[in-house]
Amino acid sequence: MFDFLDGYDLLGAFWVTVKLTALSAVGSLIWGTVLAAMRVGPVPLMRGFATGYINIVRNIPLTVIIVFASLGLFQTLGIALGAEGDFKAINFRLAVLGLILYTSSFVCEAVRSGINTVPMGQAEAARALGLSFRQVLARIILPQAFRSVVNPLANVLIALTKNTTIAAAIGVGEAAVLMKEMIENEAELVLISLVFAFGFVVLTLPTGLILGWVSKKVAIKR
Repeated sequence: MFDFLDGYDLLGAFWVTVKLTALSAVGSLIWGTVLAAMRVGPVPLMRGFATGYINIVRNIPLTVIIVFASLGLFQTLGIALGAEGDFKAINFRLAVLGLILYTSSFVCEAVRSGINTVPMGQAEAARALGLSFRQVLARIILPQAFRSVVNPLANVLIALTKNTTIAAAIGVGEAAVLMKEMIENEAELVLISLVFAFGFVVLTLPTGLILGWVSKKVAIKR
């Protein structure tokens, strides 16, 4: 029944998807947290930059960002991200960059919503003790904020996993590229679709369940 899978590196394609997701998730969490800190910071210029970045990037299709990373950064400006000569590595890194730039805007809003759940009195008390804004944010605000937004961040991670298929637009050999190749070569459209749908369910369902459990464990009772 599944003989059509012979000769195709199904696990390898999904492994590329996993790597895209993992690297983009780490980068998005870091950059998104920085953007959230800028949005709630005391410097108007930084608040304006973060607000403008989020409002612009969230409204640009991810496909446009990924294609711009390839055509604009690499082919026009020659930015190879340290992978000169290896086009597969270049496209992979550019895809990760594009996913980070896009997903971090959603991470930022999730983290900012968590920051808003922390009572202002805590920050005011910390400032009264002489802590700087950076110290208040790192030691008091963000630890509580992250505990409040595990579920929203899980949803962002699941969306990111599915968004990795956009990397196919610049030739990154992940699951969507293999699916397209198999559909072109085989006469099993329904079975191929079911196989890849099941593969993404295997990737995303445990993520939601595990992070949902974590959310309950670290939830702050107020």
